[in-house]
Amino acid sequence: MVVDIGYWKKVIKRLLTVVITIVGLYFAFKMAVFYMPFLIAFIISLMVEPIIKRLHKRTSFTRKTSAIIVLVAVFAIIVGLLIWGIAILVDEGSNLLSSLNYYIDEGYNHITGYIDKLKFDEIKISSQVEGVLKNSTSNLLETISKWITEFLTSMITKISEVGTVGIYAVITILATYFICADRLYIVDQIEHHFPKDWVKRFSRNIKKITTLLGGYLKAEVILIVINFILVLIGLFLFKIFGLNVGYPLLIALFIAFADALPIVGSGTVLIPWAVISAMQGDLNLAIALFVLFVIITVVRQLLEPKVVSNQIGIHPIFTLIAMYTGYKALGIMGMLIGPIIIIVLKPIFETLIDKGIVKTIFDKR
Repeated sequence: MVVDIGYWKKVIKRLLTVVITIVGLYFAFKMAVFYMPFLIAFIISLMVEPIIKRLHKRTSFTRKTSAIIVLVAVFAIIVGLLIWGIAILVDEGSNLLSSLNYYIDEGYNHITGYIDKLKFDEIKISSQVEGVLKNSTSNLLETISKWITEFLTSMITKISEVGTVGIYAVITILATYFICADRLYIVDQIEHHFPKDWVKRFSRNIKKITTLLGGYLKAEVILIVINFILVLIGLFLFKIFGLNVGYPLLIALFIAFADALPIVGSGTVLIPWAVISAMQGDLNLAIALFVLFVIITVVRQLLEPKVVSNQIGIHPIFTLIAMYTGYKALGIMGMLIGPIIIIVLKPIFETLIDKGIVKTIFDKR
């Protein structure tokens, strides 16, 4: 049997390219988490760059002066919003922690009440099965309670670590200033210290990824922020008018997280909440939540075609697989990161995907 060495060299080379790229993205993610202040600084610099350019062109200010003026204004707004948000989050989180056992007991009583109302005798289900249902409900609620307690405790602890937060904030502000003020110098240094072929390939792929991922993330962030503001205003108004809404900011953040997940959306929170409220006899809150959901849906439908200029072109089943894989590998945040990794991989392996990944790797040509 004759072995075609040249063919298998090509196959191994193509396989290694795919594996090295995926491993490289994994380490890039790890590095991004490790250097989070610099990543945040880079993202902020991209967002404010057009404003700095416009101010620099229309005034006699130097680029550094323009960067300082813009960044002072931007960080003043960010710090103001963060102080307000952190104060409310700590207050709501602490209150929820102290009342969590009460809510869990109430949930258990409601669910067991519905189970008791079921006519198990007519459908010939034994008391043992009924007991299993109640025990399963209790275990599920205990697990949810444990997860919420750990999350809220971790959140409050991290927010309360003033020293760590202060160091992160200072590094982020300084890094943002240096990136904005000396952008051309930083680009020249990157080009000077890396081979030209690397820089060209990297630049080409980065442009593709930035165009696709940047446009997608920008559009999603705009839509999520608008939805978050609408939900937050709505919930605060409900609370002011005496409806049973205890933690508007925490709930609005949770709904924003759900809205950020592809396929999921804010309806997965608002609709069940409205249904449960109606079943408990709180029709006013149920109607208010349904109206809020309708407003959010209408606003999103009106804005989405204008804001989202390009579609990611990935079928929902692959997005769902990416979300599940991200969740299994990285936890809750992985559900957000999984689809983003798919979007990053798509332009890199565009040729392979168009021709067929396995077919292209093992093609004899």
